[in-house]
Amino acid sequence: MIIEELNNILGKAPAFRMKQAYKSVFQDLITDWSENTTLPKETRADLKEACSLDISVEFADSKKSDALKALIELEDGAKVETVLLRHSDGRNTACISSQVGCSLGCKFCATGMLGMERNLTVGEMVAQVLVFARYLKEKKAKHQRITNIVFMGMGEPMMNYQAVMETIRLLNNTDVFGIGARHMSISTSGIIDGIEYLSNEPLQVNLAISLHAPNDVLRSQLMPINRKYGIKDLMNSVKHYREKCGRRVMFEYIMLDGINDAPEHARELAELMQDKLYMVNLIRYNPTGVFKPSKAEKIEQFKRILQRSGVHVTQRHAFGSDINAACGQLATKRNKKA
Repeated sequence: MIIEELNNILGKAPAFRMKQAYKSVFQDLITDWSENTTLPKETRADLKEACSLDISVEFADSKKSDALKALIELEDGAKVETVLLRHSDGRNTACISSQVGCSLGCKFCATGMLGMERNLTVGEMVAQVLVFARYLKEKKAKHQRITNIVFMGMGEPMMNYQAVMETIRLLNNTDVFGIGARHMSISTSGIIDGIEYLSNEPLQVNLAISLHAPNDVLRSQLMPINRKYGIKDLMNSVKHYREKCGRRVMFEYIMLDGINDAPEHARELAELMQDKLYMVNLIRYNPTGVFKPSKAEKIEQFKRILQRSGVHVTQRHAFGSDINAACGQLATKRNKKA
């Protein structure tokens, strides 16, 4: 992809040449090197030949919410989905995928049903942000800047840790998109090693935990990764991260009808959420298989129990369910070119 090819061509050039190239691609959002006016003619010719700015992408725009899904075909023919969430307050959040498929097999997640193909490269992750930046420019959107990044798309970010962190550093780079570290979040199903690594990073990146059940028995049924990283060890790791970084931690909780939405589940969850910097984000399930979403009144009851226990609770606005772009719905056929 573009990042890797730029490094191959300009890696030995003066640093300001890379800076000029980055500005053209990620800030001016050119789609052809002929649009560049700062690089030498011969350099533009080399880039035009060896560093294509084309990205194969198909968009699906939600009619029910301000969500936009992109299906990107990668150079090897693999495909990955990513989502742009356009908020009424002017924020544009790119929900980034870190892997083609996923190996964790969470029972409620369409991506997990695909199995795992491979990790995404830094260039392939940055390209997901680039396609949305280009889209907003082309559509002359009122708010064109990508303001937030969440690694909550396809795959488990902590199982592609080094590439994800390099991507974050690039997105944070003022020569690229200049997105603040505090406006970027990594969501994990509970890979403890990754949480420990993140706690030692100098960048203040946010941590989100896909919890979805308040006890080991239920969580292991829904999320097989819990058999390796149980809730007690997970919460100890989160506590260490929180104490070291002083950052708020968000716990995502998908509401499944008759599975994890009973009052006793809410009370168990409240026991886990005693730290004042923990917050719970309740997510109404978007059907991908055998489960059904919790009814509105049960979600409200669940929410009230948590609030009465002093837990900070939010409820995620529904984005993109009509285009299969909502939480847990990202899945694509991984047909490769012949």
